[in-house]
Amino acid sequence: MILAVFFFHSSEYVLAISFHGSSSVTLQSLLISKNYLFAMLFSFMEYFVEIFFFPGLKEYWWISNVGLVMVIIGEIIRKLAIITAGQAFTHLIKIHREEHHKLVTHGVYSCVRHPGYCGFLIWSVGTQIMLCNPISTIGFAIVVWKFFAERIPYEEYFLRQFFGPQYEEYAQRVPSGVPFVE
Repeated sequence: MILAVFFFHSSEYVLAISFHGSSSVTLQSLLISKNYLFAMLFSFMEYFVEIFFFPGLKEYWWISNVGLVMVIIGEIIRKLAIITAGQAFTHLIKIHREEHHKLVTHGVYSCVRHPGYCGFLIWSVGTQIMLCNPISTIGFAIVVWKFFAERIPYEEYFLRQFFGPQYEEYAQRVPSGVPFVE
């Protein structure tokens, strides 16, 4: 789990710097918030409390392996999103169209409109399944889904402003990538 978190964030940092330069990348721009750190700390605490009081909960290796597969799939989807979009991928929502902005609809974006969000949702829930953390699995699923359910409509408002009918057609043809969020 620690390796999954380290790899996720270090590779995210390297890719962000390669596309946007080191002066543009901060912990805030990478969306590492106090709430995120609290959730990760809580998940580790849950893991160790359950190992001590309920060690049987941690003996289902097949569940851990399902979580590991989710972590890998989520990681791949998110990194494909970043690499495919290049400079157009930012962690902070742009409210003004910039010169380099283009609507990316190829590669992983031809399957889902928000592969970065889709990948992160799969990855984050997968980390908790990998740890066999029932409370954190439910918590992460709800909190991350809610974050994206609020963020996607806000972001798409600006995408519709930037790209007009081209984005409308794309949005009707391709799902968001986050369940129950259109």
